[in-house]
Amino acid sequence: MPPAITFTVTPHLDGDMSAIPIAFDQRAVFGKARPPVVVTINGYSYRSTIAIMRGETFVPLRRSHREAAGVVSGQACEVTLALDTAPRTVDLPDDLSAALDAAGARTGWDALSFTAQREHVEAIAAAKRPETRDKRIAAAVAASSR
Repeated sequence: MPPAITFTVTPHLDGDMSAIPIAFDQRAVFGKARPPVVVTINGYSYRSTIAIMRGETFVPLRRSHREAAGVVSGQACEVTLALDTAPRTVDLPDDLSAALDAAGARTGWDALSFTAQREHVEAIAAAKRPETRDKRIAAAVAASSR
């Protein structure tokens, strides 16, 4: 079983992007400073990575995760972080996969971080108009061709 820790914390909430502050030594618990983790709040789980910015250690808490977990501003909640040992992969939509292959950009795509891949795929999936989707696919191919 991978290492895990459960603690009570009041997340810092700020618009679309918020954070779960980390007040323990993540190196002692997980063996490194920025480990991938599975975050569980109020029975809802998502995958993330412990981050360090401007001397602050935290786990990002996107609005979509905050809403799904029912996190309320100013309210303390119990959080469990478990080391994420599963492979990080992103399922590609067929049209993105075809565009990457047509451009010879599959190797570049595979070199992108999990987060970059996920963000491209989420943006493509969220497009409401076909022209927007096409534009976002082109952006993903361009990012993979660098």
